[in-house]
Amino acid sequence: MAGELLDNKGRGDAAWQWPAIHPEGRKIGLIATAVSLAFLLIFDWEIIGWPLLALSGGVFAFFRDPERVVPQGDTCIVSPADGIVSAIAVVEPPVELQGDDGTGVLGLPSGAVVRISIFMSVFDVHINRAPIGGMVRRLVYIPGKFMNADLDKASEENERQHILMERGDGVAIGFTQIAGLVARRIVPFVKPGDMVAVGQRVGLIRFGSRVDVYLPAGTDAKVLVGQKMVAGETVLAELGKQQLLEGIAH
Repeated sequence: MAGELLDNKGRGDAAWQWPAIHPEGRKIGLIATAVSLAFLLIFDWEIIGWPLLALSGGVFAFFRDPERVVPQGDTCIVSPADGIVSAIAVVEPPVELQGDDGTGVLGLPSGAVVRISIFMSVFDVHINRAPIGGMVRRLVYIPGKFMNADLDKASEENERQHILMERGDGVAIGFTQIAGLVARRIVPFVKPGDMVAVGQRVGLIRFGSRVDVYLPAGTDAKVLVGQKMVAGETVLAELGKQQLLEGIAH
């Protein structure tokens, strides 16, 4: 239900656990396992059955959903994705995240901001998490191409989903899930009006891709290109007093 505060199971528990498998991956993995067992036990085609069985294990690993320990600070902006920082650039936010969307909900202001791009390989966790806590103000899906997500133009041409979030003090942040060569589906877990905690699961991209984060104006990145990100745990940036005051004014 819109406005409901969604659970954040990863908060505060640092003990390692065997990661759960997200339901999106369970059905695919079970189908692949059943097919591989059929080749092994019924048709006795080991040359096909064993590779398929290994692929089944890979599918389960692709959709692992580990718990995360979220930094507890009012100024923290955490990474929404696992992966490697592939680029940090100063750009205009996407038009879908700016201005009034026709419902009276204001988006990000115009003007150049820092964009942090995080590339997710097929070996990374695919669950994406909220970089801040607050309300989901906007969710915009755009069909597009499936070129290499590591290319800069993928931000404008690939299939993607924009998410705009706003904290209770008015600070807003936008981020974009971008499909790539292998990824063929972006799955949202939230909808406009939902209240989510920082580090809460908000969606996934099947089989890796990229997530772009647009920091609030005047906020600098605390990470470097090539640095490994952990969704819900790595701090991308910290809000300063100026950003907090501008958020309240906005």
